[in-house]
Amino acid sequence: MDSSLTPFFRPRGVVVVGASTSPEKLGYGVARNLIASGYQGAIHFVSQKSGELFERPLYTNLSDVPDPVDLAIIIVPTQSTPQTIEDCGKRGIKAAVIVSSGFREVGAQGAALELLCVEVARSHGVRLLGPNCIGTLDTHLPLDTTFLQPPMPEQGGIAFVSHSGAFCAAIIDWARGQGFGFSQIVSLGNQADVNETDMLPEVAKDEHTRVIVLYMESVSDGVHFVQAAREVTKHKPVIALKVGRSESGQKAAASHTGALAGSEVAFDVAFAKAGVFRADTAEQMFDWARALENCPLPRGKNMAILTNAGGPGVIAADSLAMNGLLLAKLNEFTLKALSSYLPPSASVHNPVDMLASASPEAYATCLKILLEDENVNGVMVILPPPPMFKTEEVAEKLIEIISAQAAVLGGGDAALSRGKPVAIALMGSTLVEEARKMFQRSNVPTYPFPERAASALGALAKRAEYLERKQTLKVSETLKVSEPKDNSVEQLLTAYGIQTTPIKLARNADEAAFIANELGFPVVMKIASPDILHKSDVGGVLLNIKDMLSLQNGYAQMMKHIKSLKPDARIEGVHVQRQIPEGQEVIIGAVRDPLFGALMMFGSGGIEVEGLKDVAFALAPLNQAEAREMIRKTWAGRKLKGFRSIPPVDEESVIDVLIKLSCLAYEHPEVEEIEINPLRVLSRGVVAVDVRMKSVV
Repeated sequence: MDSSLTPFFRPRGVVVVGASTSPEKLGYGVARNLIASGYQGAIHFVSQKSGELFERPLYTNLSDVPDPVDLAIIIVPTQSTPQTIEDCGKRGIKAAVIVSSGFREVGAQGAALELLCVEVARSHGVRLLGPNCIGTLDTHLPLDTTFLQPPMPEQGGIAFVSHSGAFCAAIIDWARGQGFGFSQIVSLGNQADVNETDMLPEVAKDEHTRVIVLYMESVSDGVHFVQAAREVTKHKPVIALKVGRSESGQKAAASHTGALAGSEVAFDVAFAKAGVFRADTAEQMFDWARALENCPLPRGKNMAILTNAGGPGVIAADSLAMNGLLLAKLNEFTLKALSSYLPPSASVHNPVDMLASASPEAYATCLKILLEDENVNGVMVILPPPPMFKTEEVAEKLIEIISAQAAVLGGGDAALSRGKPVAIALMGSTLVEEARKMFQRSNVPTYPFPERAASALGALAKRAEYLERKQTLKVSETLKVSEPKDNSVEQLLTAYGIQTTPIKLARNADEAAFIANELGFPVVMKIASPDILHKSDVGGVLLNIKDMLSLQNGYAQMMKHIKSLKPDARIEGVHVQRQIPEGQEVIIGAVRDPLFGALMMFGSGGIEVEGLKDVAFALAPLNQAEAREMIRKTWAGRKLKGFRSIPPVDEESVIDVLIKLSCLAYEHPEVEEIEINPLRVLSRGVVAVDVRMKSVV
């Protein structure tokens, strides 16, 4: 089957199947918008009755439609949709947008009909968008296959792909009032065929698209989505608003790793792996998109604040910090230049407070001085209505400075390492309205409060950091893996070069004594029972057993105690292993997510892992940078370098084990969960003290 999605975006001709002469019908709205959009290709209409619509003939049979036509917009009764798709296939049409509803979203009968549509489409090589969608928009071609009220959105550089058609409609109207436009808009509907993973690289091909935003309610194929997104984000930024974060309940997993890894954690780490920014709100998503569309990327995190009021400057400073940014330390030349220009009572140290009397020229001059400081990577300009001047007069002068830079650099990724972003916190309403329009016409993003401007600057810094990050080869390609002797977890770890301490099962006290002599004292004894997962909780772990008498007494006391607490538990005996030298203890684990595959976990080990929740997750397989970043996110990881009376231990060995375990989990889909808790980190090297694994049955 031809998988090309080109006809959805660059059709030579479009046919509306289900066109109507009644203005209240969707078939009329789609026909109207096709004509009004200015689409230059062939436009055809098919209806139940012959006649004319918008001075074009109404055909009653799809086979009578003349060439060229390679995209169909289907608006027919639900039961008629499979036959219409077949007619499209016979006519040679390779792409169809199903606007009609009444499919999977209404129940089992509709789901069966939707499946039939897909089967018919595949048999004829037709790609389907929808059903239950509003279609597509391309403002630059132009092309409008939707039934939404005109006019089309303004032209812009933001591509918007949405699972929800109603959300598309609302955002289009909202964007008009916000003063930004779109390159392409795609409503996916039920995704019977074409889904977000298919569409993402397709919209990224568009030369007018600078940034892609996704409204997602789910993901069709998590693994392929990450693969596709990783390729796209190398060239264009992607922002996702994934809704449905709350869960009515989550089945407790057997391991700490499984218990702490929820579905939203999986989305977080999958987006991070793919380089996709996850927004918390629709407003935030488009705040970031507007900045990424129009602003150069900063070369660092050091930001300057320029304001005519102290209070908003403090808000801005706090907001920058909350978004991972820093206040730039202005150099001596900058401080002298500001001091010589501003009145003595002004504050020239960052934030730069010019006072309420600041003129349009003062704003422009100070902005230019700050942009020329090599310690400054970007600037937030705070502009409430000046008491002595019109806001639009200030805007005009600021635009001159910003545009002088933009004229040379342009915005988006192409400007990485060249130029500095300027975010405008334009505070107010009626008194700043004309200024807002001026900034919009000049493609300078404005935000109503410093918090949102800081968030946008933070997104620019993250994008710059992502592009500068070294892309390493898949670690799994460089690992030398030996063939395990058997399917035991110890052999599997050994095959991947992860050191374990020998552990042997003793069915009684005599066997425990024999094994202890074989391993050498001191030893550790742990209860062996399939019904006891967390051994320490029931007194099932004895440490630092130094001689035979201590072992025999300890064995007897442990059995007596556990049988009194867990009379129904199956007791197989005890596991005996050699005592490991003192060190720091961490937990490393992997759990298989049904959408994205193996999730890695790192954090504080031992019995407090779930209580402390000092953990970080990432998507397998890991490279060096990803493993190191996981460690840095936790107190357990930061403590590896030593803290007060705690001596430093071998951090590099922890990174090595994280990478190896991630490759094991990635390459063995039959492993549902695997956990090393604790991993004892020594001054040199590490040892997996306790390991458990759960395989797919």
